[in-house]
Amino acid sequence: MGLMSRIIGGTQSRSADDYVELDLNDVSAGATEATMQVHIAEVNGQADAIDIKEAVYDGDIVVADITRLRTEDSTVEYIVDELRQVAQEVDGDIVRKGDDQMIITPTGVRVSREKLGQH
Repeated sequence: MGLMSRIIGGTQSRSADDYVELDLNDVSAGATEATMQVHIAEVNGQADAIDIKEAVYDGDIVVADITRLRTEDSTVEYIVDELRQVAQEVDGDIVRKGDDQMIITPTGVRVSREKLGQH
């Protein structure tokens, strides 16, 4: 059984009545003011790195999609080095997940190199 089969329940037929729509306004209305946010970013070039750096300097976490960058291009290396430098400056962390994602964290936040459930 594949991952999608487990998520949606195999070959069983589903209808719209089987799902509950979540209203995000209800979720955020009761929430207290957050001290940290998680941002999702798409990196298409060096200009996008500026926004990521600002978010990390502000104390937020960034999950960056770097699939639009060609891996053999020197721009990728430059951007990765720039973001690595920011993580070091703020005593945060940076990890690259495959060829498509990076996670950059601010001061006091570390990304575990161990997958959950695998000791």
